[in-house]
Amino acid sequence: MKKISNHQWAFFVARITIGINLLIHGVVRIPKLSEFAEGLTKGFSETYLPETLVLPFAYTLPFVEFILGVLLVLGWKTKFAAIASGLLIATLLFGMAMQEDWNGVGNLMVYAIFFFLLIKNLEHNAIAVDTKSRTTVEGFNT
Repeated sequence: MKKISNHQWAFFVARITIGINLLIHGVVRIPKLSEFAEGLTKGFSETYLPETLVLPFAYTLPFVEFILGVLLVLGWKTKFAAIASGLLIATLLFGMAMQEDWNGVGNLMVYAIFFFLLIKNLEHNAIAVDTKSRTTVEGFNT
């Protein structure tokens, strides 16, 4: 068995930590989906964003969070999950800025930095489902 480096352990801890965060966001919102979606939509009623965009997004968000969280926890499709999560955070940041919720924007910037670091350090993704599908062919990882 190959020795796991400190960089790989650090990536693993970061990946599952943010994955659990997203996963639980989805898990707690799905059972109360209608209440969550209606509350989120009401929160955007004073912005330029139309309800026809906000309501479907609000109904979809918990499922997206759940799926991305599962992918990150398992380390399956890690690159896709990290990039998609970063883009989700950018979307949420846009919404918070439209609400002029600058504290929320600041919090989301921490998430954005977190996903930046995950994406930048993907080569350290070792303890993951992804790594089982990799093979070495004539010195190249595939």
